[in-house]
Amino acid sequence: MTHTKCKTKLNEKLQITAILFLSMLMPTTWAQQQNNDTLKTWKGGGSMSLNFSQVSLTNWAGGGNNSVAGTFLFKGFLNHKNGKLAWDNTLDLGYGLSKQGDYKLAKSEDKIQLATKLGYEAGKHWYYSALVDLKTQLAIGYKDPLIQSVKVSDFMAPGYVQFSLGMDYKPSDNFSLYLSPITSKLTVVAEDSLADVGAFGVDPGDKVRSEYGASLKLLAKKNEVLQNVNVYTRLDMFSNYSENPENIDVDWEFGLEMKVNKYLNAIFTTNLVYDDDVHYINDSRVDQGPKTQVKQMFGAGLSYSF
Repeated sequence: MTHTKCKTKLNEKLQITAILFLSMLMPTTWAQQQNNDTLKTWKGGGSMSLNFSQVSLTNWAGGGNNSVAGTFLFKGFLNHKNGKLAWDNTLDLGYGLSKQGDYKLAKSEDKIQLATKLGYEAGKHWYYSALVDLKTQLAIGYKDPLIQSVKVSDFMAPGYVQFSLGMDYKPSDNFSLYLSPITSKLTVVAEDSLADVGAFGVDPGDKVRSEYGASLKLLAKKNEVLQNVNVYTRLDMFSNYSENPENIDVDWEFGLEMKVNKYLNAIFTTNLVYDDDVHYINDSRVDQGPKTQVKQMFGAGLSYSF
């Protein structure tokens, strides 16, 4: 496929994305216009934190490098409830940098996750729902973040966009289980050098891969499981109907927050990802197939909730 055709295909996908997203907003906009007291139907909040770590060595016989790292995390939500209509929006951001010795600055965390879900109450705690979900990162990623010679990711490379219709079980603001038998998943690789080699499952030269299947999305959180200890978990699963449906894509995250006081806390997170279309290439350029990816982070620093 030529570069021009790739661009045309990507533009068509993005236009469809915009149309579907706007069509989801229209019923809610109409509902707001019918209610003179709209502000009372909205509920929002979130938290942000800035975590630090440092290692300083002077004449240390065991060797090593001085290092400093910082990570910014943000979680926010804005929900609308008007009669049987419910609209939930979440935004999850993270970006971190680290510096070791004389090496260049390297990113240690980078994520953008945005989800919007529109539901109409079907029964007690159940909603007919439509969901749009976006996952990507902000900056360039390298295979070796210290040497920074081989690029492996960039903004919208990959970008994962899902459109789905299903049922949402939501007994409280702290729990949601969304089940969808109708899900469209787009994998976007907007960076030419990555698209040309078929990174993240796209055909070489293409910038978009389309899949259709079923999906599950679980969100749960619990405050004060112990004194000053909050936990949350998120689980996303997707099965492609037409290609190896038994090989389910998994994105699971677990977080533990321990508050020292109103402005100081410690955070532990772990993220497990399996994507059957993402193959691991070792240093010898040998394709070792899909592998389970694991990321863990522990930090302490400043926090603020609102």
